[in-house]
Amino acid sequence: MNLELDGKTALITGASVGIGLAIAEGLAAEGVNLVLVARNKERLDQEAARIADYYKIKTLGIAVNIASASDVKETVRLVEERFGGIDILINNAGTGSNETIAEATDEKWQLYWELHVMAAVRLARGFMPTMKRRGGGVILHNASICAAQPLWYEPIYNVTKAALMMFSKVLAHEAIDHNIRVNTVNPGLVLTPDWIKTAKELTEKSGGDWQAYLNGVAEEHAPIKRFASPKEIADFFVFLCSARASYSSGSAYYVDGGMLKTV
Repeated sequence: MNLELDGKTALITGASVGIGLAIAEGLAAEGVNLVLVARNKERLDQEAARIADYYKIKTLGIAVNIASASDVKETVRLVEERFGGIDILINNAGTGSNETIAEATDEKWQLYWELHVMAAVRLARGFMPTMKRRGGGVILHNASICAAQPLWYEPIYNVTKAALMMFSKVLAHEAIDHNIRVNTVNPGLVLTPDWIKTAKELTEKSGGDWQAYLNGVAEEHAPIKRFASPKEIADFFVFLCSARASYSSGSAYYVDGGMLKTV
């Protein structure tokens, strides 16, 4: 299937590992030039160089804190200077949390708000003008099943991901007149390094069988009885970027192995 993506330019946040890196590889395989944004400069530069060499595309790694307004402004400037703008924006950066509402500080709430919501707002505001000049584009948000079906132990994550999904919906309405399609992907259980790290920490004192722990999580929550690979989620993102999804805008897609319990 020709996805008609060859020669386009995409920016992906949280791009040096996990789902973001898998999306980068999926787009690179289609001939998309990449701006990879993450905080870990060493890992980011290594992955950007590897992908550029293997797929024979242009890449740019930008090591910034995307939750910072000034860092977003600098990111937009660098991309405009190097590529003249982008055709695809994928707001993927994010992280889980663990707290109670009674004990969570204002600072933690604000941190997650900046990372999950305001980063997406600022990047859209920064890049939509050039998308309009290019004749259109695609903006995708990686939210979570927790945006609609919360997990009890991470209320801040649940709330900010729900806000991201609503932002995506209202942005879609505003952007479609400019041929900019905006959608949300809500993954379920995905086997990212964060999940593995957490499982190892939780099982360290009980024998260290982190794989059994993750198997138990999948058995409990996902009817498909397993975690998704980052590539499985990335393939869906790549499709939504393409001309094959040209009638899709303002939607939220659950890629969750049947985990969502409502219609």
